[in-house]
Amino acid sequence: MRSCTCSTWAGGYGVLTEQVLLAFPNARVTLQDYSSPMLEHARQRLAGYAGRVAFQRRDFTQPDWTEKLGGPFDLAVSGIAIHNLGPNGPIAQVYQGIFAVLRSGGAFLNLDYPQFAGGLEQHLEWLREAGFERVEHAWEAGMQHALAAFRP
Repeated sequence: MRSCTCSTWAGGYGVLTEQVLLAFPNARVTLQDYSSPMLEHARQRLAGYAGRVAFQRRDFTQPDWTEKLGGPFDLAVSGIAIHNLGPNGPIAQVYQGIFAVLRSGGAFLNLDYPQFAGGLEQHLEWLREAGFERVEHAWEAGMQHALAAFRP
């Protein structure tokens, strides 16, 4: 399997990052989160993946959050995080930042609750406006929705 680089947004205590590392045994992942305590939990949880994980404290509500992040990335994933920015939050700018750090052909996967922050159609539109070529509502279970967006 080829190596890939991945970034997990609002990586929290590392559950999603661990799943990425298990699914892609050659991947190198940059986990980012705003919370220092969550990053410390993630460091402890992912200690067995030393050399494959980098940790960065980032606040994606700030316009410069992508600076010094690294990349470009093949894959970006986020789980149950972006809706917390609220319906009037900077979600469109976050999607633009994610697009900017993905390499050509890269993908963004987002599992979230879009109905709490503008609605599903609004999220799909924000992803298109960010520059993603193919945007899909990939899966739904109850109130959770999985969105997939691909950079040309």
